[in-house]
Amino acid sequence: MDLQQAVKLRVLELCEKNNLTINGLAMLSGMSQSTVNSLVDGTSQNPKLLTILRLCLGLGIEIKDFFDSDVFIGLED
Repeated sequence: MDLQQAVKLRVLELCEKNNLTINGLAMLSGMSQSTVNSLVDGTSQNPKLLTILRLCLGLGIEIKDFFDSDVFIGLED
């Protein structure tokens, strides 16, 4: 699995855990739905750390909590 796929899975995991849609997450994070969609649909091949930070702030979690998931173990380049 590569980083883009791992970020996608983690975003979807956190949405499910918090009972949020992609649109709901975007609103909480102060980002457009298209930005969050690009993480999930694979359009964004290199997600920016600032985007992930904004998602975390919207979810009320620390950035370390975002990366605290098994999906980030054994990533490939």
